[in-house]
Amino acid sequence: MRHYIPNFITLLNLFCGSCAVVAIINGQVEWTLALLAFSIVADYLDGATAAALKVKSTLGKELDSLADMVTFGLLPGVILYQMLAGQSGDTPGFQELLWPFTPVFVITLFSALRLAKFNIDTRQSENFLGLPTPSSTIFVAGLLAIHHYDSFGLAGFVAQPWLLIGAAIFLSYLLVSEIPMFNLKMTHFKWSGNEIKYTFAGVSIGLLVVLGIAGPASIILLYILLNLGLYWFGATSPDGTEKNA
Repeated sequence: MRHYIPNFITLLNLFCGSCAVVAIINGQVEWTLALLAFSIVADYLDGATAAALKVKSTLGKELDSLADMVTFGLLPGVILYQMLAGQSGDTPGFQELLWPFTPVFVITLFSALRLAKFNIDTRQSENFLGLPTPSSTIFVAGLLAIHHYDSFGLAGFVAQPWLLIGAAIFLSYLLVSEIPMFNLKMTHFKWSGNEIKYTFAGVSIGLLVVLGIAGPASIILLYILLNLGLYWFGATSPDGTEKNA
């Protein structure tokens, strides 16, 4: 029975992600964000549960990628599309496909490439090469939240077509790039070896407290910039590990 528990949690991720897609199409932003939050929790718990129960399997790995393709691949593309459609004055929904806004689905295509690459890449057991799909989706959902709640009066700014399309292209590049990015999961809780992770976690909590709704998007932006900085200044090697001082 325990072998099915992680897969059940993965299917919860898929269920919530599917419902979130329908919710954003119908303009239910609060439900979209809530369902995405549940999916993110499920995405974390399925792997943690499999490790705790020692029931990791090839089926679970493939199922996880299929679920992630909906939640962290299709959903961010639909969110960006709906934001563009809403700003143009057109009514979002199933009535008509608005072709000028479809380029944002590049993020869906590159998420699929990212997930396929990850499954066959043995170099990403401890850290990542390229931006993880959940991080990409959290950033996009963060833009949605800022726009919906008009956080710091930035609703109009984050809905600009150039910003949304630019974000889709930039995130797509990061998804399949070879840029090392640290994994926040820890194999031990000592300070030594986890300096960057603890510092990032502390700053992230501070951003959530200070920025509120604008916090998640800011945290992912910080994550991206920090990893780019570490890479450009040679603090991490191409395989994602930290270089010796």
